[in-house]
Amino acid sequence: MSPQLALLVNPAARGGRTLRLLEPVVRRLRAGGADVSVIVGDDATDALERACAAVAERPDALVAFGGDGLVHLAVQAVAGTDVPLGIIPAGTGNDIAAALGLPRKDLMAAARTVLRMKSRPIDAASIRAADTADPADPVVGDAGTGSVEELFAGVVCCGFDSRVNERVNRLTWPPGMARYLVAVAGELRRFRPIPFRITLDGETTEREAMLVAVANTRSYGAGMRVCPDARPDDGLLDVMVLGAVGKGEFLRVFPGVYRGTHVNHPAVSITRVRSVRLEAPDVVAYADGERVGPVPITCEVRPGMLRVIT
Repeated sequence: MSPQLALLVNPAARGGRTLRLLEPVVRRLRAGGADVSVIVGDDATDALERACAAVAERPDALVAFGGDGLVHLAVQAVAGTDVPLGIIPAGTGNDIAAALGLPRKDLMAAARTVLRMKSRPIDAASIRAADTADPADPVVGDAGTGSVEELFAGVVCCGFDSRVNERVNRLTWPPGMARYLVAVAGELRRFRPIPFRITLDGETTEREAMLVAVANTRSYGAGMRVCPDARPDDGLLDVMVLGAVGKGEFLRVFPGVYRGTHVNHPAVSITRVRSVRLEAPDVVAYADGERVGPVPITCEVRPGMLRVIT
C-alpha cells in the first residue's frame, strides 16, 4: 500500500524561501508511491490544530518540512501516538535532524529516508513554565494548574542565550544573521551572571551562572554542541551549566560550543538527570528555539515517547 503522509509545512522557514523547495519534494514523495497531503497553518496555533486533526486520521506519518521550530510543533501533535514523525530539514539550523543522523543538505535524500518508513523510538521531554507564556505558542493544555506544559525534542536554553533571543525578537533591523550579532553585542554590554536555583533529580543547589541548557539532543542554534554527548534515546536529559565568568573569559569560552570543547573549561559542568527545575530572576526559557515563557520551569524526560523516521 502507498504510505499516507501528512506533510506539515512552515512557509516562513528560511525567510519564505522554503515554499520554492516544497514542490520538488512533494513530486519526489509522490513518485515514490506516497499519497501526500500538505498542511499549512495561518499561524502556529492554527498549524498545530491542523496537525492534530491530521494525526487523528491516522496517517502513516506526519512529516515536518521545515526547521527545529516546526519539528517542535509537530512533536506536540504526534507524541504519545503511534504515528511516526518524519523530518525533511528545510530550516536554518536543523539541529534535531542532525542529532538523528538525517541528511540536512539534500532534501531529496531526506525524502527518500521518509519513503523507507523505518522508524525508531526516541525520548521527548516535558517543560512546564509559569502561565505567562505567549498565548500564540502551541502548548499541551494543563488547565487550572497555573502553568502550561509542552514537549521538546532538542534543547532548552535559559540565560545569556535566551536573553539574546528575546532581544533579537524585539529588533526589526538589521536583517538575517546580522540581527543576531547586534543582539549578542547589546546583551553582552549589560549582562551579569544570573543567580540560579537548580534542582537535579531532587537535589538543589544555588549558584551564579551565565547560562543553563537542558538537552535531549546535543546541539541547538545551528550547530552549537552545547551537550555534545547527549543522546535522544537514553532516558536521560543532559544539563549543562556554564558558571559565572568574566566577560572576557566568556567570549573566550563560548565560541568553543560549536566544537563542543567548552566542556573542558572548569566553569562548565554537565549532569545527566531525569528531571530538572530551574529558578532565576528575569529569565525566559526557549525550547527548540521556540519561546516557552519565564522561569521557573520544570523539565522531565519522557522515555520513548516519540517514534521518528530515521
